[in-house]
Amino acid sequence: MILWQRKRKEEPMLLFHIGSAMVGGALFLPEESGRPKIIFSTVVPITLETDWNTERFLTRVLESLAVVAAKVQKTGLGVPNRIFCVLASPWYVSQTRTISLKKNTPFIFTEKIADELIKKEIKLMSDEQLTKYGEGAIRPLELKNIKTLLNGYDAETPLYQKIKELEMNLFISIGGELVLTKIESAIRKFFHLAEIKFSSFAIASFTAARDLNPKLENFLLVDVGGEITDIFLVKKSVLRDSISFPLGRNFFTRGVASELGTTVGEANSLISLFKDGHAEEKVAAKLRAVMDKLQGAWLTKFQESLANLSNDISIPAAVYLTADSDLADLFTDTIKAEQFSQYTLAESKFEIIVLNTKLLHNLASFEDQATRDSFLIIDCVYINRFLLKI
Repeated sequence: MILWQRKRKEEPMLLFHIGSAMVGGALFLPEESGRPKIIFSTVVPITLETDWNTERFLTRVLESLAVVAAKVQKTGLGVPNRIFCVLASPWYVSQTRTISLKKNTPFIFTEKIADELIKKEIKLMSDEQLTKYGEGAIRPLELKNIKTLLNGYDAETPLYQKIKELEMNLFISIGGELVLTKIESAIRKFFHLAEIKFSSFAIASFTAARDLNPKLENFLLVDVGGEITDIFLVKKSVLRDSISFPLGRNFFTRGVASELGTTVGEANSLISLFKDGHAEEKVAAKLRAVMDKLQGAWLTKFQESLANLSNDISIPAAVYLTADSDLADLFTDTIKAEQFSQYTLAESKFEIIVLNTKLLHNLASFEDQATRDSFLIIDCVYINRFLLKI
């Protein structure tokens, strides 16, 4: 059987997940049921260096991307006609923007009005980012209409309604043109003709969390990446706001390496032994002191971020956490130990829900060559759901 001779509708879609700790790739078949079939997947870590250097870091990411793309190409499982790149921090910037329009006399809400308002908002956001970061050309990645209110009421079909008041909650993400072009070039060395579409992990994980429990309208999304931790606030099923701080899993690796005088590779091994309770007693005692210090520093940044995120809005008790599986328990315990809820408007003690492979397993089906990875599952489910709309 020649697998690449599938009918067009059965041709696999190719997904890349590009983060700051790993690059993943998956070939999947979209299903009308919303449960994609993942036929191949692989994950390649990004080489971690002791000292941070932006240009060198991007080079390491592109190297990992090339390895993943080569593995996918060698499977012989089909030639993808569409490629999706889901970006995690720091490769995109996102915001939820609220557009309001009020008139004294009734008007018909048309596509033209919507397009003009949306284009204006995208330009405003792009200009703000250029002013803030000054990183050169910016490319819009995605636009999602999360919720539309007409005269103060939810509207699933808002177009061509006569109204006086409009409110649109839009999720917009943008990326740097230089980085996106380099990612595209790296992929096209292996897949020449396929269309490449970019998206953000923020909207993918938000969709997964919301769909797992549609009745839960208020929650936090916490994504612990290699270099950055992102926190997203969801209120009334709307992605309201976000904040980030530059401490991720690599903060712990570099911290252990620095404190104990080891390489980053040895530090990762020590953390794994310590976490599993297999470290020698003397080593475990030293690691405990170092890890307590690092957890305290991470927790302080987490608390500060929540304070800046919430303002006068209460912090939800439910927390959906995405993190590498080997350290998910560490971050779960750290957040649970946090005392933020005792002196703020937090609803109650945090309930941590880890978006791991066990929780997500039934959202997709897997063939033998598919590695179970929570990030890739979330991405495939999201892309499958919106495939016809993208």
